[in-house]
Amino acid sequence: MLHRTIHLFRKELRLHDNPVLLAALESSEALYPVYILDRAFLTSSMHIGALRWNFLLQSLEDLHKNLGQLGSCLLVIQGEYEVVLRDHIQKWNITQVTLDAEMEPFYKEMEANIQRLGAELGFEVLSLVSHSLYNTQRILDLNGGSPPLTYKRFLHILSLLGDPEVPVRNLTAEDFQRCRAPEPGLAECYRVPLPVDLKISPESLSPWRGGETEGLQRLEQHLTDQGWVTSFTKPRTIPNSLLPSTTGLSPYFSMGCLSVRTFFYRLSNIYAQAKHHSLPPVSLQGQLLWREFFYTVASATPNFTQMAGNPICLQICWYKDAERLHKWKTVFEELLLDADYSINAGNWMWLSASAFFHQYTRIFCPIRFGKRTDPQGNYIRKYLPILKNFPSKYIYEPWTASEEEQKQAGCIIGQDYPFPMVNHKEASDHNLQLMKQVREEQHRTVQLTRDDADDPMEIKVKRDHSEENILKGKVARMTE
Repeated sequence: MLHRTIHLFRKELRLHDNPVLLAALESSEALYPVYILDRAFLTSSMHIGALRWNFLLQSLEDLHKNLGQLGSCLLVIQGEYEVVLRDHIQKWNITQVTLDAEMEPFYKEMEANIQRLGAELGFEVLSLVSHSLYNTQRILDLNGGSPPLTYKRFLHILSLLGDPEVPVRNLTAEDFQRCRAPEPGLAECYRVPLPVDLKISPESLSPWRGGETEGLQRLEQHLTDQGWVTSFTKPRTIPNSLLPSTTGLSPYFSMGCLSVRTFFYRLSNIYAQAKHHSLPPVSLQGQLLWREFFYTVASATPNFTQMAGNPICLQICWYKDAERLHKWKTVFEELLLDADYSINAGNWMWLSASAFFHQYTRIFCPIRFGKRTDPQGNYIRKYLPILKNFPSKYIYEPWTASEEEQKQAGCIIGQDYPFPMVNHKEASDHNLQLMKQVREEQHRTVQLTRDDADDPMEIKVKRDHSEENILKGKVARMTE
């Protein structure tokens, strides 16, 4: 019996390599593509600023347009997701709900609630993994039920697992013609809202426009330069360049506008044709595997995005200074286009040497680093225009300029721009001693994520044949 199906888009806002949508089309006589805009759920689960809201709405509009070209449409229904589902399952006589399987705890809870609702109302639920390279549960099973906590151990598990699943075929108009599309009036009733409808500022300084179409175009642009692809190494990228010296594709992966498996195998095709290419952990494929590593660890680690209750993270007794904490934290997740539950937390633990990275004596100095990588301060002049008129010798330490020089620059430190919160040298020396003490007291926690190569990002990886097979993939499968 063919189903009447609601396909519930959550993070996989694309039509290419969407296995659960393909399965929904193959098993249904009628298909309703739905995105539930549950603002209460989204804002309680993650910090979303105006930039990311705009990116999301652009992605939904692009998805609606692409579905329209295949004879369907996207229905964006606003409200609490369980109430919306209960109402429309009965209204449309739904017998199946399909959705992408996600690993974040809030999405897992949502799926469990939908499963419970299915048991109550009598509809089936189908979910498939498509946001990561591998099925996380298979990695956990091969590691004895727990996540591998070092990158080296993770790569060993992948060598046992073999290649990632290849992307599924592209959807066609014929796929949608086999299913009855939503009634024409529904598309207008459940249109993609505009930013003004959600009281969100439509202004966006971001050069990244959301959506699968834009993501695929950017992917093609990067893959055109095969020399850049094969020689890419992460340590050589510049974090304060005006435009990313990496791919800049992370917002599209985060929102699911781009398939990570598609990128992986496109890279494998290029590597297979090259005499030499960079290798993990520093290559582009290595970056995808770091993403996979953090996804895997996050999927089975309680409170992964927090310190308290996180079993792999050092427990540090932070200063309790509400004013300084407020100053420090109003710059982060809500301003990111590519905010990601697993990667954000994994990288913060790495950068703070709370887990994964253990050469804690390396202390980042924003002044020395900036002077070395961007001596003219172009990054600061663009993103902190209040400082743009300072001479280069003062751009990283404007408080050291004389009063007359500050007046000439049109910025008085302490009035137009704040003084530093701390003396960097004093604070870093003091915290270094405290960190040493914490790590001695919590030696067992430190050892959980310590790798043989303490900083895998800096080692020169030799061409090991077993890794080569995993990471290049099988050329025959790719050519098919």
